[in-house]
Amino acid sequence: MSDKITFEQPLNERIRTFLRLEFLFRRVDNALSGDSEMHHRDALDAMLNMLSVFERSDLKQELMKEIERLTANLSALENAPGVDSHALEALLGDLDQNLDALHVQKTGIGQGLRENEFLYGIRQRSSIPGGTCEFDLPAYHFWLQHTDAETRSVQCLQWLSEFDSVRTAIEMSLRLIRGSVGFRQESADDGFFQRSLDTNQPYQLIRVQIPSGVSYFPEVSGGKHRFTVRFMAFDINQRPQQVHEPVAFGLSCCAM
Repeated sequence: MSDKITFEQPLNERIRTFLRLEFLFRRVDNALSGDSEMHHRDALDAMLNMLSVFERSDLKQELMKEIERLTANLSALENAPGVDSHALEALLGDLDQNLDALHVQKTGIGQGLRENEFLYGIRQRSSIPGGTCEFDLPAYHFWLQHTDAETRSVQCLQWLSEFDSVRTAIEMSLRLIRGSVGFRQESADDGFFQRSLDTNQPYQLIRVQIPSGVSYFPEVSGGKHRFTVRFMAFDINQRPQQVHEPVAFGLSCCAM
């Protein structure tokens, strides 16, 4: 277990969506590390959740805009002193490849999954608590019981591959944003911290880091102009209360 816990707060809807999809991709990866019926149920559940995220926004266009934004910002560093030109060129090449892969994908993200009648039936029932149990979806139950684990895994990976270009673009975007600045040590007087943001800087993400052994956690809220961090005492049996003591923590205001 890490000796640090990192909390992240997106500062715009685009990064909020990227973080949610990153979380769902991790869920799929974790589910596919096993081969039981429940592992494959969890993998499908996460993939179908992704489809719901894609339907709420034009994610392909958002990704392309983000990659173009990152490319423009990085290109401006080409003649800056101290910049590794070879590393920068390789990074810009990777971004161009990501952009090309999104351009090449002519159909909607996950369109093949939407058109699959088997998955459509599962998705229709997923919004009902317990709605995907065996008597509701006998075809699903048959697939889970009749098909061997290796074949189920291969099928899940095939469905997941429809998201490859999107996943690569999201992972690279978030890696660049997170890596744009390191953590610096700050102190929250009386458990409260507030800071204004320079609106001329493209801040995307606030990251707060605390030791894993403490008994409090941060609640972060923010927007374009400022953000606040409140440190709350953890109590599983009642509503958290703000701590009233100085709190040392790591802070990273990511702008790329």
